[in-house]
Parts: sequence; C-alpha cells; structure tokens
Amino acid sequence: MKQRGVPFEENLQPFDIQPTDRNPHFRAFSPTGKVPVLVDGELTVWESLAILEYVAERHPDKGLWPEDSASRAIARSISHEMHAGFNDLRNECPMNMRRPPGELKVSAGVDKDVGRIRSFWAEALQRSGGPFLFGEFTIADAMFAPVVSRFQVYRLGDSDEVRRYTASMTALDAWQEWISAARDERWTVEGVER
Repeated sequence: MKQRGVPFEENLQPFDIQPTDRNPHFRAFSPTGKVPVLVDGELTVWESLAILEYVAERHPDKGLWPEDSASRAIARSISHEMHAGFNDLRNECPMNMRRPPGELKVSAGVDKDVGRIRSFWAEALQRSGGPFLFGEFTIADAMFAPVVSRFQVYRLGDSDEVRRYTASMTALDAWQEWISAARDERWTVEGVER
C-alpha cells in the first residue's frame, strides 16, 4: 500500500514476549489473533492476500496486479503459493530483519523451497524484463518481500536473479522505511531468534 500510494494509518501492535501466549491481545482487533489485519470502517479483513485483493478492488487505479490477464494469473498463482507454502523456509528461517546477515545450516526442505522460489523469480524477471517480477511493483512483489529479507539475512539463494531482484526491492523507499522500523523495534520473541 505504501509503495503504490494507497493511504492508510498503521497501528503497530507488539508481539508478546511469551510465545505460548500467542498474542492474546490481538483478538481485540483480529478474528484469528494474528496479523496483518486491515480495518476499513466497520469492515475487518484478515490474511495478507485477502487484504491485498480488497485493496486492489478498492483502488483499481493503483495497478496492484499486472494489467495483462496472463501475467495477472501467474502473479496470483505465485502469490498464493507464497501465502500457503514454503513452510520449511518459514519455520527454519523466521522473519527477522534485525538479525546480522549470516549463513544458517538449513534442511533439504529449505533448499527445495529456495530452488522453487529462485526458478519462478528467474522466469518472471526474464518474461517481464524487471526490475520487479512483473515489470512494475505489484502484489506479487509485496508477497515476496519477506522472502527477499530471509534470503538476505540467512544468505540464501545466491544467483544473479536473486541479487538483481533483491537490489530492486531493497532500493524502494517503502523497503527502507520498513527495515528502519524493524531495526527500531525493541521486543523479541523467544524461540524464533536464530
């Protein structure tokens, strides 16, 4: 939303220190007790892709999906794959932008996830010419922002395509704001620090 100029107000909620509590205060604003959540008037929308689809419908002029129907179908496919998959990568390499970059011993499952991501990034970038997966920044890029961070932080997926795409993503003003805010966070969640 920030990258495409969709106005919103952020309400940052810290994660609980005790991982067993599962952030019980999130239930006050989230039906699942998880984030992210978008509140638009009386409407509450949860789950990343549902939020992004809602925003795309409300702001069709912002180009959140590729214009071409074939590219849009592929962008939706890889976004859904990101949303529902890559569990080994998520579990072994938690999102942590404050972690000093460095390699982490990972399983064959993570290697498989990384290989899959690298292959469709390379295909999308070749097809579109870049600098983003579908030329211009879209929802697909937003969905893969946490993966870009993981690839950087844990030194995964080294290839020309990954380096080029990472450079494009990390050069965005929205990325710079995101990483600055992440580094300013003072809480940690035990059990997900690697």
